[in-house]
Amino acid sequence: MEHGSIGNIAAVMGYVEIHLDEKLDLKTVAEAAHYSKYHLHRMFTKTVGMTLHDYIQRRRLSEAAKYLAFSRKPLLEIALIAGYESQQAFTGVFKAMYKQTPLEYREKGAFYPLQSAFTLNRDPSAPEVVIRNIAYAAVGDIPDWMEFISLVIDGFPCLDRARHLKRLRRYVEQRQALLARDKEIMVGAAAFSPQTGRIDFLGIHPQYRRHGIAEAFLDRIRRNEFRDREVSVTTFREGDKADTGQRAAYRRLGFAESELLTEFGYPVQRLVLRTDWEGVSDE
Repeated sequence: MEHGSIGNIAAVMGYVEIHLDEKLDLKTVAEAAHYSKYHLHRMFTKTVGMTLHDYIQRRRLSEAAKYLAFSRKPLLEIALIAGYESQQAFTGVFKAMYKQTPLEYREKGAFYPLQSAFTLNRDPSAPEVVIRNIAYAAVGDIPDWMEFISLVIDGFPCLDRARHLKRLRRYVEQRQALLARDKEIMVGAAAFSPQTGRIDFLGIHPQYRRHGIAEAFLDRIRRNEFRDREVSVTTFREGDKADTGQRAAYRRLGFAESELLTEFGYPVQRLVLRTDWEGVSDE
């Protein structure tokens, strides 16, 4: 995408953040941005990897979750703030995405977002340049890695930042963490365990997910770290409405379905990479 278009989508996202508690739909945002609905839908989806409708819904539910965890606002008031006309409608969508009712979520008191406010790189490099920059993470990269999590949180339901930080320090110390940067901006990260053959974290900035970077991480890990042993990941189960495309991406990379699991209270599925994997297109 042309850099000017990226700037335009960044402006659209800024508009969404300012008006998150107001009437927001494709028509309203398109009129504010002076685009046709079709053009904005196509441009936004291509740049962000999800539709504008899904982005707005996930941002609003994340803000609703914050109110549930940190305020005593009535559920109906939170539902209205999130753009729903009834508590019942809000509860149905919230449970589909968070796997618990708003009341259950409030009782647990642990906030995590479905979607953080998005940041785009307005001056991206060519994908091959980014892939060449994949390297082991160092201690000095940890703050950027933790900030990067907010851009890929859609792929990691129930991610506990404190727990992840503790494990990340160990990954870095043992040279089991890789990252990719586009100039100074972190756009990809992977943490893995050669002992278990498991990729514990693989996150690609949504703006870069269509450019083969996940495949490059996987190729590096498979050939240099796991040495032809079985590779596994866990991701969303089939049909999970919270999935923004991670499951399909792993399937395109050659992963096959394995057992159903529950991790950190969330229903997931283990996927296994076939042992004869030779790399595939990420298109």
